[in-house]
Amino acid sequence: MKNYLLLTIGAIFQSCLVFAQQGSLTVLKDITLIDGSGAPVRQHANMVIQADKVVSFPDTKHLPKNARRINMNGKTVMPLLINAHGHLGLIKGNTATANNYTVGNVKRQLEQYLHYGIGAVLSMGTDQPLIWPLRDSSQKGAIPGATVYTAGYGFGANGGVPPGAFGKHIQRPLTPEAATAAMEQLADLHPDFVKIWVDGNPKVTPEIYQAIITSAHAHGIKVAAHVYYLEDARNLVNDGIDLLAHSIRDQVVDNAFITLMKEKGTYYIPTLSLDRYNFAYGTQWPAWINDDFFIHSLEPGVYDELKSMPQKNDKDREKKIKAFNIAKTNLHKLDSAGIPICMGTDSGAQPTRAQGFSEHLELELMAEAGLTPLKVITCATANGAKLLNGAHHSGTLIPGNKADFMILDGNPAEDIKATRSITAIWKNGKEIK
Repeated sequence: MKNYLLLTIGAIFQSCLVFAQQGSLTVLKDITLIDGSGAPVRQHANMVIQADKVVSFPDTKHLPKNARRINMNGKTVMPLLINAHGHLGLIKGNTATANNYTVGNVKRQLEQYLHYGIGAVLSMGTDQPLIWPLRDSSQKGAIPGATVYTAGYGFGANGGVPPGAFGKHIQRPLTPEAATAAMEQLADLHPDFVKIWVDGNPKVTPEIYQAIITSAHAHGIKVAAHVYYLEDARNLVNDGIDLLAHSIRDQVVDNAFITLMKEKGTYYIPTLSLDRYNFAYGTQWPAWINDDFFIHSLEPGVYDELKSMPQKNDKDREKKIKAFNIAKTNLHKLDSAGIPICMGTDSGAQPTRAQGFSEHLELELMAEAGLTPLKVITCATANGAKLLNGAHHSGTLIPGNKADFMILDGNPAEDIKATRSITAIWKNGKEIK
């Protein structure tokens, strides 16, 4: 009798558990689905969510019972964006300096990224020691905002870029041996990536970046390079760099370089918005200057400073425009050849590179370069997740992946600027208020 009662109680408990699980289901009915994989848009789809995961996409006749149902009336659902090249904590007001780097400032910026539909950001080499516990908490979902991935303390040349104002934690080894030792210390902190600045004057030498790449790869860590020149990019790819984190802007890439990138499996981030910002505020205002979506992304005081700038000729303007156009040509050429492209912006490095708006501007510029809107979205979602080794099952809306998505009034498959028509943000299966 005792065993029977125990079995009965167990059965009742299991039934209650199943009911509780069924009750936790949420159905978004009648959505226009862009899943991030590059698959065609699905009209009148239904998405079932349980806890923090996508469960299924049933037809209307087979929706689960005991589920909360939300009728979306055809609104577009697409994955949150992944910014594979950003910076945290540096900007505050109209300044960009390591002195701004605090827990509060980093958390605030993570929340801003998320409110603009960016679900994850790879912070590229300008972080400080407080990033490590923040990164761990963020990746566990214990703090709000975009999920943090970090390259920790990047490597630059002594006397070169990045500027000293970005902090004393940027490493500037003078010998290959010192570079290996510094990389070994960084590896003990388990960064998600490694960053090397290979441009400017002076540059990190090939001997030093070879040592960094070799040591990082020995620990299973990917390496990104800040580049500008084709010849530097060619040497880096040949030496095993995993990611070119900016466009090549001095000349159009050749077929031999494209073949080398394909053989090595190198990823590419164009950061077109960075180059567009370089000449955006010269002789005439850009189209976005009075757009609230842009204005609200800026730090306090920056908009007033921009509007008060005199409209004058920049002696380097034509050079900057030429570099931007070469960058767009190279993006189209590399994408057409099948090189994996990710979205990144370098937002957060300067006050005018606003966190949130820059990512949506980047999508627009990538489409201007000749990528289809669906391809642009795949670059900014699925490809970013692959670059970050799966990014905790985000990047595409498929069964088993995280329910991280935004709801839009418009359809960005028809007009990429519709990614700015955000009506709701969901992360880890919950709507962010």
